[in-house]
Amino acid sequence: MAVAEFPLPDVGEGLTEAEIVQWRVAIGDEIAVDQVLVEIETAKSLVELPSPFAGTVTGLLVSEGDTVEVGKPIIRVESDASVASGAPVTSTQPGGPAPVTDSVPTSPVVAATPPAASVPPAPVAQTPPAQAQAQAPAPVQAAAPARAAAPVQPVAVDASVVGTDESSGAVLVGYGSATSSPSRRKPGARRAAALAAEASRASSADPAAAAEAASDPGEDTTAEAIAGLASAPARKQTLATNVLAKPPIRKLAKDLGVELAEIVATGFAGEVTRDDVIRHAKQASVFRNIETPEWGDVRSETIPVKGVRKAIATAMTTSAFTAPHVSLFVDVDATRTMEFVKRLKSSPTFAGVKVSPLLLVAKAVIWAVRRNRSVNSTWTDREIIVHHFVNLGIAAATPRGLIVPNIKDAQDMSLLELAQALEELTLTARDGKTTPAQMANGTVSITNIGVFGMDTGTPILNPGEVAIVAMGTIKPKPWVVDGEVRSRMVTTIGASFDHRVVDGDVASRFVHDVASVLEEPALLLD
Repeated sequence: MAVAEFPLPDVGEGLTEAEIVQWRVAIGDEIAVDQVLVEIETAKSLVELPSPFAGTVTGLLVSEGDTVEVGKPIIRVESDASVASGAPVTSTQPGGPAPVTDSVPTSPVVAATPPAASVPPAPVAQTPPAQAQAQAPAPVQAAAPARAAAPVQPVAVDASVVGTDESSGAVLVGYGSATSSPSRRKPGARRAAALAAEASRASSADPAAAAEAASDPGEDTTAEAIAGLASAPARKQTLATNVLAKPPIRKLAKDLGVELAEIVATGFAGEVTRDDVIRHAKQASVFRNIETPEWGDVRSETIPVKGVRKAIATAMTTSAFTAPHVSLFVDVDATRTMEFVKRLKSSPTFAGVKVSPLLLVAKAVIWAVRRNRSVNSTWTDREIIVHHFVNLGIAAATPRGLIVPNIKDAQDMSLLELAQALEELTLTARDGKTTPAQMANGTVSITNIGVFGMDTGTPILNPGEVAIVAMGTIKPKPWVVDGEVRSRMVTTIGASFDHRVVDGDVASRFVHDVASVLEEPALLLD
């Protein structure tokens, strides 16, 4: 019998401490390799820590809400098998010598998953865990006992149900299982999605044909999702009614004031699920006050400065009082940008991808950086490092505070790839799943304050960068065109620069280039 204490690992970026947010296991629980043990909050993100070994939880060494230094043990697990290489193990053989440490970790990050030979087979589980999960996916907690008893070994899984990611979804850098994890897509889901698209096209002309297209054997989920679409009146063939969603889901969206057409569907057949609606409603609440709460019973409230808020305070103070900021502003006629966005939304190529003016602003910033390289730099006191790649930061307002994840090598992306990356980045950030690596090594950033209805602002630089662009709201305003006053879609572009690196002429040309693309998106063809 061996006892292992799992130390808090450094989850990236040299972080020194983290807060215990929520334990996912309790004393006495049987746990399996890669089962999520605890959710922690670092100075940058929420992170789930998976177990590097299987066994029985005998002690939770820290409490929820505690701030723990990296390397400090947080949980104790007892196991019949030897644990992962690098994890501290204490021998507890009855009648034997005093407990001794079998190995001492050289790093708080535990090493790779133990080989299958180190875990004795158990008669209670006849199916390897990966194979069982592929046959019948189940919540992690429910499957924990079976996974703990089953041998950990590679198994052959049908490629149609396994994704291309080579690591388990719960694996942290430096340890965990290396076997493939099952994809969320069910077998035959591609065909189901094709049937859904066919029924959508047919429904506008012949509802009966749409119902027939949904009658494929074994695709009950698709048939149910298409049923409401097939019976929709022809006079309501709008974007919202063409969205695959069951009647209860449509009612929920209506009650929450959510537009179905704006929701990113995650259903197996492309349908909008209840979770999709709830998640979108929570995201929307970030940008507007949904309700007006009552005044509290206490006169004052004390909020500890820690986690993301502490990181924000440190970064903003460092940036504001270290880099001499200079800001510029320009009004832009973005009418053609809005027309281009409208065309992209109706394009089959961009079907299912969120397209917004931010996409064009992002592309404009990348184009302007290419023409004004010094705005894509880093100041180090001893030298200026000019980057010949663009890791484009997007400031994201989340319930936990402001974070700035970035899109790596955005300069190499097509418009469609950039749109997909923006969508993934935004959803990940608002779900609190952004990793420290996704926020590291940014080179230039965008903050979209227009979603709050703001015209412009003076953004503070993200530390390590020398330029940031602020995108204001786009709305109709009077604008002089060919000597006549007309209603045009106008926005204001603002930008801040580190004056140690960027001179006024370069800053002006950069802002002008961004504005030029918004006025005439055809410049991107250059």
